[in-house]
Amino acid sequence: MNGEEFNDGKNEISDEKPEPISRKEQLNAMNKVKKKPKQRKIRVCLLFGGRSAEHEVSLASAKSIYNSVDKKRFDVVSLYIDKKGNWKIVPSPLSPEKLDKGPSFSFLPWRKKTWPKIIRADIYFPVLHGPYGEDGTIQGLLEMADVPYVGAGVLASALGMDKAIMKTIFKARDLPVVKHLILFESDWKKNTKSILKKIKNEFPLPFFVKPANLGSSVGISKVKNYSQTSRVLHRAFSYDRKILVEEGITGRELECSVLGNEAPQASLPGEIFPFREFYDYKDKYVEEKTGFGIPAKLPSSIIKEIQHISIEAYKAIDCSGMARVDFFLEDKKGKLFLSEINTIPGFTDISMYPKLWEVSGIPFSHLVEKLIDLGFKRHKAKKRNLTFLQ
Repeated sequence: MNGEEFNDGKNEISDEKPEPISRKEQLNAMNKVKKKPKQRKIRVCLLFGGRSAEHEVSLASAKSIYNSVDKKRFDVVSLYIDKKGNWKIVPSPLSPEKLDKGPSFSFLPWRKKTWPKIIRADIYFPVLHGPYGEDGTIQGLLEMADVPYVGAGVLASALGMDKAIMKTIFKARDLPVVKHLILFESDWKKNTKSILKKIKNEFPLPFFVKPANLGSSVGISKVKNYSQTSRVLHRAFSYDRKILVEEGITGRELECSVLGNEAPQASLPGEIFPFREFYDYKDKYVEEKTGFGIPAKLPSSIIKEIQHISIEAYKAIDCSGMARVDFFLEDKKGKLFLSEINTIPGFTDISMYPKLWEVSGIPFSHLVEKLIDLGFKRHKAKKRNLTFLQ
């Protein structure tokens, strides 16, 4: 086959010069080659509200998290739970006055008003303080659904909520807990006189009485006269069937934030300067006149001790994701006491947990991203475990 036979006229070489391509066209062509497929945003379902006495605190925390989430990386689905336990999808937590308007639904399939929509989310972020949210109940639901979620699992959440069992575990791990007495309402009704006598003999004034299963200082009373004891106990039992009587420590109130799964890290500690007699609910969220030392002015030895005990307490309840650990530093002897651990600490504008991480080098928005990442990692690690016999 010669050249003439191959050239059938369709492949003739023209003497005409091609039109020059403009710089704009060149850049457009280059961008088309370089342009990567757009990455899908991670969809986060924010769970907030709830049935507990800390409902309003949850709304404030959810608002702060919603405002801090990087909207370029994450889509946020806002799932509100009202005080009766009904659920509804809302545009955001930014307008609390609108949350209870319109229909709400039960997630239970046998109820008349069942869930009208399918919620599509990659991970769930519970911001539910107190019972029915921080106590392992919502975590159990998410475990049953086999979906990733932020924060502690069922066991750690339940232990972190129940101050009585929590302190029992801390004591078994030789962590320095405050002297306390665990009381059940049934025992109180049967043995009122003997219990009042025991408290008077064993707890010098002032001492504290608190429900075992509430946070944000709800239901806590400071007893300064033994004549108040019976009334204060009755009040605490109105919140919970199990309560604690706890020795009063004269000293400094300190807090430390913990972040991580199997290898947790502790922040610099902070200090609380209560405006009222002690750091109660009104002081925390209503008056907002409390002062904070962020970070606390402490010797390096005390800082290290607080961080060490915080991580030990975190591991003792098998916590993951996040927690805030609270302490008392006694004035007289300088002894450090572990008070409690909170597995879903406040995330409001004045909350210590995010503020302590900020001074420790992690801004609020990055903290939220880290918590989401830890939730994915925890779920992935758990998926490796066998759930049936092979």
